[in-house]
Amino acid sequence: MRFLPLVFALSALFVLPQAAQADPVTTALNDAVAAFAKARPQMGREAFGVDVAAYGDALTAGRFASAYWGGEIALDLHQSRDAGGSCGRFAAYVQLPPQDGTIRMVVCPQFSADGTAALRRLTVLHEMVHVVAGPDECRAMAFAARVEAAATGAFTPVDRYWQANNCPASAFSLP
Repeated sequence: MRFLPLVFALSALFVLPQAAQADPVTTALNDAVAAFAKARPQMGREAFGVDVAAYGDALTAGRFASAYWGGEIALDLHQSRDAGGSCGRFAAYVQLPPQDGTIRMVVCPQFSADGTAALRRLTVLHEMVHVVAGPDECRAMAFAARVEAAATGAFTPVDRYWQANNCPASAFSLP
C-alpha cells in the first residue's frame, strides 16, 4: 500500500476513543508521531547524524528532503503478509537504498503479533532512522532511544540488541 501521510493517522488520536481498537500498525505510528512531537524540542537540528527536520517530515508526511540520500524521498509503508524472508527475522525493516526516489518500510506479520505497544513504537522510531539516515543499526537505536527518553523520561531496554550489534564500540550511546 502506498504510504499515506501520518497526519491522517495522527488525527485518529483525537477522533477515536481511548477504548477503541485500532490496528497495531496504526497505533504504533500514532505513538511514534506523538513521542517524536514531544521529544522534538529537545532534539536540536541534528542528533547522532540524523537530520531531525527530515526525520519529522518522513514520520509525519511520508516525504522528506534528504541530504543523506540526495533529493526528495518518499516513504512507501508496506504491510507484508509473508512471514518468510526478512519478515522471518524482523518485525519491520527498510529496503535500502531508495529506488526511484522511494524508500520502502516493510511491516511484517510479527509486528502485530508480538511485543508491546512500547516495543512497536520503538520499532517505528528505529526504522524511520534507517529511512532518513541509512543502515547503521547503532545510530538507529541510539536515536530512537533518545526520542523515547526525551518523550517519556525512559527508554525501552535494548541491551541484548545493543550488544549483538557491537554498539558499545560504536560512536553512539544510549541515553
